[in-house]
Amino acid sequence: MTFVELTQPLAEPRPVLVEVPHSGLQIPTEIERELDTSPLAVLRDSDLYVDQLYARAPSFGATLLVSRVSRYVVDLNRGPDDVDSAAVPRHPNARHIPARGVVWRARTDGTPLLRAPLTVDQFSQRLERYYEPYHRTLRDVASRIQERHGHVVVLAAHSMPSEGRRLGGQPVPRADVVPGTHGRSTADGRIIDLIDAHFREAGLSVKHDDPYRGGWTTRNYGAPRRGRHVVQIELNRALYVDERSSEIKKDDFALLQTVLDQLIVKLGEMMSKGAQFATG
Repeated sequence: MTFVELTQPLAEPRPVLVEVPHSGLQIPTEIERELDTSPLAVLRDSDLYVDQLYARAPSFGATLLVSRVSRYVVDLNRGPDDVDSAAVPRHPNARHIPARGVVWRARTDGTPLLRAPLTVDQFSQRLERYYEPYHRTLRDVASRIQERHGHVVVLAAHSMPSEGRRLGGQPVPRADVVPGTHGRSTADGRIIDLIDAHFREAGLSVKHDDPYRGGWTTRNYGAPRRGRHVVQIELNRALYVDERSSEIKKDDFALLQTVLDQLIVKLGEMMSKGAQFATG
């Protein structure tokens, strides 16, 4: 069984790569016994249906990379050295991390996920089997696109709950779209501005880097001066999902999918037709 799904462009190739690390729902048999979970919990802690939202990207020249493994197995937007000492006590690089390093010990609702702490060997096998193949593919595909076009823009595609929580538990509404670029450092400003303008023109609210500045993938791969541009895009789930039932709101889903299709087209045109991005 393969957990990394790569779809090549179905139209004229553009220097755009969409990577979807958190929509996967599969838990390999050898991992199931290590977890205390349920199909509903796996679904709700995924980036709900983000792979489907971007499914048409290859039709507009983009490359699409999707992980089919649940982030209950490994969190692909964390660094491989992001090791929680309570999850892997004997790991030499382990440190205190509140519940969710590259391997989670608790769900997002705070309930336990791991039945018992992992051995170093169990942890290493998870990374070798499920983490490294995804990032190896991401690196290789991004490099090939950059070799062909001179640059590449990676959209790290995610979703987020419609509300966060203050320290006292008070709900805080979130914007419709949160582009994460670590203070505009992981992509050329023209790319960031295009993304901002595109979503605003579609009638959506946009708030940069709040509450998500971009995870490990954005920080690790974003190097605009070397022709590698990465923007993490968090979509408010209430735009397209009933958050209580986790069911798709069909009409709203279709509208948002069209907005994302149009974004892929605009980025492809910008990156392919004359915009010169600094490299060195």
